Formats: sequence, C-alpha cells, structure tokens
Amino acid sequence: MNDYAQNIKSSQVVLVEFFATWCPHCQKMMPVMAEIREKLEDKIGIFQYDIEKYEQLSDDNKIETVPTFIVYSGGKEVWRRSGEVDMEVILNKLRDAADGL
Repeated sequence: MNDYAQNIKSSQVVLVEFFATWCPHCQKMMPVMAEIREKLEDKIGIFQYDIEKYEQLSDDNKIETVPTFIVYSGGKEVWRRSGEVDMEVILNKLRDAADGL
C-alpha cells in the first residue's frame, strides 16, 4: 500500500484505474486510457492496477466493479466512477481537480 500512497501524491492530480484483463468494459476503456495518457502524462500522474494482481489494494479501496476510475487532488479522492465512462467526463473531472489543466 505504501507505493499506492506515494503514487496518489506523486502529482497534484492523479488518475487511477482499477481494471481486470478479462473485463470487456475494461478492454473498451483501454484506448480511452491510452489517449488520456498521451494527452496528459506530462501534467498528471496516471496509474492502472489489475485487480487480480493487486487484490489487497483493490479491497482496501473498496473496488466492487471494474473498471473503476478515481481522481485524486493533493492526495485526496475527489471523484470516483465505475463502468465505461466517456473520455470527456474523465477529462473534465481531471480539469476540475487541476483548476483547468
């Protein structure tokens, strides 16, 4: 968990995705996450965790559905959404958390 705690504080704004390789909704979101990474990687922290490899971390964060997206600002959770999410919704939440990004 120490790495996670450090990761969510590694940048003013951080996007975390919990996913599973077998999840069709997660697979649909992979290109979206890739595009977000391409657009914002130099401005925010982006971390992806496979719930099967990080079971305890998933439990600690109360992940019940995948994919789950969490936005942190200053190390604090400011937004969470599960399921397929439109890229613009995620980008808007990141902009809100970063005062415009």
